[in-house]
Amino acid sequence: MAVEMAMEPDYMRDPRKHHFSPYMENGGTSIAIAGDDFVMIASDTRLTRGFNILSRNQEKVLRLTPHTMMASSGCWADVLTLSKVLQDRITMYSHEHNESMPTTAVAQMLSTMLYWRRFFPYYVANILAGLDEQGKGVVATGASVAQIQPLLDNQVAALNMKGATPPKMTKDLARQLIHDAFISAAERDINTGDGIIIHTITKEGKTEEMVKLRRD
Repeated sequence: MAVEMAMEPDYMRDPRKHHFSPYMENGGTSIAIAGDDFVMIASDTRLTRGFNILSRNQEKVLRLTPHTMMASSGCWADVLTLSKVLQDRITMYSHEHNESMPTTAVAQMLSTMLYWRRFFPYYVANILAGLDEQGKGVVATGASVAQIQPLLDNQVAALNMKGATPPKMTKDLARQLIHDAFISAAERDINTGDGIIIHTITKEGKTEEMVKLRRD
């Protein structure tokens, strides 16, 4: 006895689909500003998942070498994995060459690592900051969002300002710009808030400052 199976038309099928994504957006905002003999890098301390706050005190700026630091945000699992692999390679370099890896070399290695994973990428946004071989502040980054970058373009490089001259970047000016940018971001982005940790790198060493942000 044969049984004929009737096929349901497409519009009668269950429209629900089951998706899997290995990534999770955990938020975060990072800024770095370089001067002639210093560099400042900062990030907020809020770690989120959707509308939930997982932590209000999560440090997102990672120390790589005595003169190089990296701020990362995005999928926190990928941030931890990337930082671990990057730190392992920097340690191997120091053992082989008996010296710390320069900031420019760290930036090149980070670029190579991210390109190598382009088909299954790290879901992270990185800012690398430090001092180069001459002691001058340098900043390396990839994609940036339109929330803070236009402000920095305007205030640091005097872009989109006819006849304006870029100001000489000092530590006080850099700190004020970072503070104002985070205050503005926290007002518009629910994933940014609670506090800022500002790191300053100079030839003499590093300093750290904590600034509170809104907690709602």
